Amino acid sequence: MAVMSKGERTRNTILDAAVALACVGGFESLSIGSLADRVGMSKSGLFGHFGSREELQIAAIEAAAERFAELVFRPALEAPRGVARLTAMIDNWLTWVERCGWDGGCPLEGAIHEFDDRPGPVREAVVKHFSRLERELARMIRLCVDTGEFAGNLDVDLFVFRLMGVVMAFHYRRRLMGGSRAEAVTRAAFALLIKESAPQARFNQ
Repeated sequence: MAVMSKGERTRNTILDAAVALACVGGFESLSIGSLADRVGMSKSGLFGHFGSREELQIAAIEAAAERFAELVFRPALEAPRGVARLTAMIDNWLTWVERCGWDGGCPLEGAIHEFDDRPGPVREAVVKHFSRLERELARMIRLCVDTGEFAGNLDVDLFVFRLMGVVMAFHYRRRLMGGSRAEAVTRAAFALLIKESAPQARFNQ
């Protein structure tokens, strides 16, 4: 493994702090000044790593996306292909923010609402993450079809849509409504989605 330079370590420290801030205040809350204060750097020193606020926001979104991949997708690949792997991914997804030690909600889910109607490079970074996420989910779901656990005529895109809806509802119920049963209801909804996608369920329809 390559040893990081001092500059790379400093940049990573800055980005860790930026994502932690975004969990609470969103990526729009990030500024060179506020972040410099948090990490104990001068504005000019931090500006040397990120030439603009927009560049900082994009780098923070990319850092959050990489952390998501590290904690959610990659560990799930250790599970057997099929429903077991998809379930492992969901288990990781529902807990990744807490395991990072961040306060607040999912920074990437929050970025959807911040930038969905705001064209530009920051929005493109958010779209890039979720496009990749949907592609990876679709790949996992197709493996469930290949293993015979899901029906051969399953609408994969519809499954991805419904699964994304389940997870987004989890964030809404847990963060906004303070629902103590948010995780339990989410897992029940996921289990129902799995059940409805099974070959016998499709045959009975």
